[in-house]
Amino acid sequence: QVPLVESGGGSVQAGGSLRLSCAASGSIQGIYAMGWYRQAPGKERELVALIATPSGTANYALSVKGRFTISADSDKNTAYLQMNSLKPEDTAVYSCNVLTGTSSIRTGSYWGRGTQVTVSS
Repeated sequence: QVPLVESGGGSVQAGGSLRLSCAASGSIQGIYAMGWYRQAPGKERELVALIATPSGTANYALSVKGRFTISADSDKNTAYLQMNSLKPEDTAVYSCNVLTGTSSIRTGSYWGRGTQVTVSS
């Protein structure tokens, strides 16, 4: 069973929108945070957005703040990333990350395979 299944990537013109989804399998228990990272060619992986699932508190990279919104459905173990006003510099492979345990004691970290987002000018 694949731990994380991502969907929603694709190609869009600048100014467009995409919505990514990340579904964690039932085998992953004790999720306390879900996040999205991205890596563009030749660049290091960077955190895009992170949400604490018990509280719903979200944090964003400055480059996406005001354009991207992360949300989570705890009942479905699914996180979403709504991306609006996309720019060519948002082009990257987006990967989902799920953390289990607590913010003080992390018991696990799971990664999705990644989904390509391409924004053309």
